[in-house]
Amino acid sequence: MTFTHRHLLGIEHLRPEEIVTLLDLAEDYVALNRAPDKHKDALAGLTQINMFFENSTRTQASFELAGKRLGADVMNMAMQASSISKGETLIDTAMTLNAMHPDLLVVRHPHSGAVDLLAQKVNCAVLNAGDGRHEHPTQALLDALTIRRAKGRLHRLSIAICGDIAHSRVARSNIILLGKMENRIRLIGPPTLMPSGISEFGVEVYDDMADGLKDVDVVMMLRLQKERMDGGFIPSEREYYHRFGLDDDKLSHAKSDAIVMHPGPMNRGVEIDGTLADDINRSVIQEQVEMGVAVRMAAMDLLARNLAALRGVA
Repeated sequence: MTFTHRHLLGIEHLRPEEIVTLLDLAEDYVALNRAPDKHKDALAGLTQINMFFENSTRTQASFELAGKRLGADVMNMAMQASSISKGETLIDTAMTLNAMHPDLLVVRHPHSGAVDLLAQKVNCAVLNAGDGRHEHPTQALLDALTIRRAKGRLHRLSIAICGDIAHSRVARSNIILLGKMENRIRLIGPPTLMPSGISEFGVEVYDDMADGLKDVDVVMMLRLQKERMDGGFIPSEREYYHRFGLDDDKLSHAKSDAIVMHPGPMNRGVEIDGTLADDINRSVIQEQVEMGVAVRMAAMDLLARNLAALRGVA
């Protein structure tokens, strides 16, 4: 299988064939997760530590479940109550963890680049579960798997990413991945929520939903990340929903078989109409959650194989 990386820190360094390798393996894990016996021993004897410096429900639970289904010993560290809060540096934390000989380290951190720094200081495989505004690679991969299963392919589609682009590591990872797979990417949102220099990413930028959603295959909504906003990025949530919240009227501009996505957690009535979010004919939001476990199982399986090769373990 074509996947040679020691860590999964972002999408930027993955080649298209490596993305396909990971998604193909994830398909096997989708089938396993739907079977009565959901367990495999790909990580048997290995230790997985989850370090979440930011609150997380979906991603942490997904990684924990993925590790346990593959047979790993999984430990969740409560970072808010850890020595970090007592002044210990990230490097010291890395060195302490390294002395415990973990095999897989899953890290979410509020600062861009922190996970990469950790990866340089430990002898195990590191998976980025989101770092600042930088990347969230497994979210982009699970989105890709969801799209491929719904559309039958992952190339030459027209995909709209809508909302808070500026603060979204999900958007950044998806732009990189979907671009590598030769898709047409449109970004839709208010100018205040568009990052500077975004046109350099080879995307089309719109500030009107009707124009931006015209004839697209996929509509990917984003969460308004109010915790990362320090100013008046939007006039009000009501005004934001009126202009950029997804409802049936706005969705009517997309193709009739366009799918609706959201990485969660959703602000219903702000980013998306609640009824539309639950529409099983259009929304694949629950499928995204299911694909998340399978993709994380595949990622940890591949990294564990490479780790074993590096350590000279047959």
